Amino acid sequence: MLKTRALTAAVLLAGFGSALFLLPQPGWIAFCAVLLAGAAWEWAGLASLAPAGRLAYALASILLFLSPLVFHGDGAWYAPAWIYYAAALFWILLAPLWLWRPQSAGRQAVLLASGWVMLVPACAALVDLRGVHPGLLLAVLGTVWISDSAAYFVGRRFGKRKLAPTISPGKTWEGVAGALVAVTVYALAWKALGSESSWIASVSATPEWLAAVLLGLAVVGIIGDLFESLIKRQAGVKDSGNLLPGHGGILDRIDAPVAMLPLAVLAFMR
Repeated sequence: MLKTRALTAAVLLAGFGSALFLLPQPGWIAFCAVLLAGAAWEWAGLASLAPAGRLAYALASILLFLSPLVFHGDGAWYAPAWIYYAAALFWILLAPLWLWRPQSAGRQAVLLASGWVMLVPACAALVDLRGVHPGLLLAVLGTVWISDSAAYFVGRRFGKRKLAPTISPGKTWEGVAGALVAVTVYALAWKALGSESSWIASVSATPEWLAAVLLGLAVVGIIGDLFESLIKRQAGVKDSGNLLPGHGGILDRIDAPVAMLPLAVLAFMR
C-alpha cells in the first residue's frame, strides 16, 4: 500500500510539475479545467447525484470556471476579486460553523452550491498565482505539503488529544502544533531566499507578515481537510473516489489546497 501510494504521488508530482512549468497559459487553463471537472464529479457524488447529474454538474463547473474569460478581460487577474472574497468568506466563517454544527448532507442544493464556491475559485487561483510566477504557486502549495507532513509525523509520534474525533479521528492538536512550527520555519526560509529571487521579493514583506500569512493559510488548509472529511463521513464513504491508487480520489488530494489557494491570491496579489 505504501509503495503504491508513493508511486502514485511521484507520478502526480511529475505530471503537475511538467504542466506547471511547461504549458502555455491556454494549456494551463485547460489543465485546471480538467482538474476541476474531476473534482466536481466527485463532489457531486458526495451529494448523491446519479451519473448523469454528476456529469452535468462537472460541465457546469467548467463553464463557471471559464466565464472570467468573458466578463473579466483586462488582463490583471484571471478571475474577478469578488470570487476570491466569496471563497474566503466561506472558509473563514461558514465552513467552521458547518464543522461546529454539521448540516445534513441531504441538503443537496446547499452542498452543490458550496462545491462551486469551493472548487471554482481554487482553480482560478491556480491560474492567477501561476500568472505571477510558477514558483509562487509551487511555494504556496509547499505550505500545505509541509503542514500536512509535519502534522502526520508529529501527531503519530506525540499525538494524544484528538482535534476532531467525530470527523477525523487521526488528527491531533499535537499534530497541528507541529504543522504550525514547521510552517513558521518554512516562512523564515522563504524570506531568506527573497534577495536571491525577484518574484519572492515582489510578494514578500517582513518576516513577521510572511509567517502570519503562511500560518493563516495552513490553518485554513486544516479546515479544508476537516470539512471534506465531514462531507465524506456524512456521505458514508472513506474516499471521494478511486482514481488515484493508494490515495483515493482527486478531492482527497486537494482538500487543503482548495481552501487556502483563494486566500493566497488575496494575500500575495494585493
